[in-house]
Amino acid sequence: MTSSRSAAVVGAGPNGLAAAVTLARAGVPVTVYEAAETIGGGTRTAEVVEPGVLHDVCSAIHPMALASPFFQQFDLTRRVDFAVPEASYASPLDGGSAAIAYRDLERTAAGLGRDGAAYARFYRPLLRRLEGVVDFTLGGSMLRWPRDPVAAFATALRTLEQGSPLDALRFRGDAAPALITGVAAHSTGRLPGLATAGVGTVLGALGHAGGWPVPIGGSRAITDALAADLLVHGGRIETGRAISDVRELGPSTVVLFDTSARGLLHIARSRLPRRYRGRLARFRYGSGAAKVDFVLDGPIPWRDPRIAETATVHVGGTRAEMVAAERIVARGGYPERPYVLLAQPTAWDPWRNAAGTHAIWSYTHVPSGSSRDVSEAVTAQIERFAPGFRDRIRALHVTTAEDYAGYNRNYHGGDFSAGAISFRQLFVRPVFARDPWRTPAEGIYLCSSSASPGPGVHGLTGWYAARSALRHEFGLAAPDLGL
Repeated sequence: MTSSRSAAVVGAGPNGLAAAVTLARAGVPVTVYEAAETIGGGTRTAEVVEPGVLHDVCSAIHPMALASPFFQQFDLTRRVDFAVPEASYASPLDGGSAAIAYRDLERTAAGLGRDGAAYARFYRPLLRRLEGVVDFTLGGSMLRWPRDPVAAFATALRTLEQGSPLDALRFRGDAAPALITGVAAHSTGRLPGLATAGVGTVLGALGHAGGWPVPIGGSRAITDALAADLLVHGGRIETGRAISDVRELGPSTVVLFDTSARGLLHIARSRLPRRYRGRLARFRYGSGAAKVDFVLDGPIPWRDPRIAETATVHVGGTRAEMVAAERIVARGGYPERPYVLLAQPTAWDPWRNAAGTHAIWSYTHVPSGSSRDVSEAVTAQIERFAPGFRDRIRALHVTTAEDYAGYNRNYHGGDFSAGAISFRQLFVRPVFARDPWRTPAEGIYLCSSSASPGPGVHGLTGWYAARSALRHEFGLAAPDLGL
C-alpha cells in the first residue's frame, strides 16, 4: 500500500538513510537529498591519503552496530560482513604494558592484576542485564520509564561513580581506570562528567558482550546496505542536491532532517514557531575533532605486542593524563600529549588495501573551529608507546576541525557529534520532550545526532523519527525491516 503523501529526507547519513528505509518499507514515497556528491555522512570510506588505500572518513569501528535495535531488525549482520576481534580495545601505558579489554570479561579481569576483581564487579551487573542497559540508553527519549529499572539503576550507579570518591576506592592501579576512561573519552565532553561517563559505561559493556566490530570493506559497507534496501523498496536518492529552504520541497511534503539542530533552524525557519526556533538556537556544540590518517609500510610496533590483537586503541596513558588533556582542550588549548583514538583494521580486513599496506585511522580533540595541524603531536603520542612508529610512516593526511566543518555541514566547528555531549543535552536533545524528533511544525522532524539518543552509528534517531512521522502524518504502523 502506497501513501498519497510523500516524504523527503534531507541528508544521507546513516540516520537519514535509516529514516528513509523505514518510510519506504511502510509504502511512503520518499526521496533523500544529499548536498555532497556521495552519500554516507559519518559512514564514508575513501582514498583519503593516497590512491588505492582506503580510510574511513569519519567512523571506523562500530560498537553500536551489533546492539542497535534498528540494525538488529534490519538484519545488518546478514547484509554486511563484520570481523569482531577478541580484544575490543586497548590502552597502552608507560613501561611497555597495556590494559586490554577482551570480549571475555573474566579474561580481561585476569590481566588487570589487583584491580581485576573490582573491574569485573563494575561490569558484571551490566552484562547480566545488557538488553535493559541498551534499552535505557538507546531506547528513545530519556523521559520515558525504562523497561528494566534494575538495569537502568545499575547503569546510572556506575555512571555516577566515575570521578567520585567511590571510584577512587574501587581501583588502586592505573590499568583498569585507563580502560574505562579511554572509552569515555570517545565523547567530546568534560572528563570526568556524567554524560561522558554514561557513554563510556555503555560502550565498555558492549565491548565485553558482542564486541566492537570492523565492517569489511570499510564503513561505507553500512551505507551501501541501507541505500540498496531503500532503492529496492522504491525510495530515491539525489546527490549534489543541497536544500537551503524547506519550501523547495512543497507544502504537503513530510520532511525529516538528518541535519544538525542549527541546520534544521536554518532550512526550516519559515515553518518553525518562534519559541521553538529559540530553543534550537540555544542548542550547544562541543569541541572539534582533528583527524590524522596514516599509511604505514608495516604494522604499528607496539611495545606491548598484545595491542595488535585489537582494532581500537585509546592512546592517552593513564586516566589522569587523559583527563588533563581533555581539560586543556575544553579551555581552548592544545595538550602536548593529547588523547588519541586510533583504529588499525588491517589485520581484520586485509583485503581492503594492497598487501603490506597498513591504513591507520586516528583523531584527537581540539578547540572548536581549530585549523591547527596536529600530526606531530599525534605521531609523538603514538611513538611514545610504539617506538619506531614514525619510521614506518609512508604518507599521512591531516583533516583539521575546520576541514571537518567544511566536509559536513552538521559538524559545526568540527563537532562530529552534532551537539555537545553534556548532562543537560542527554535530556534536552534538541528539546525536552517525550517525542524529541517531532517539531511543533506540521510535517517537520529531526532525525540526526542532534536528537535523542545522540551520536553513534546506530540508525536509531532516523528510525524513531520515521516511526513518529508514520504515526502522526500517515496513520501507519512501523514496518518490518528484515530480509
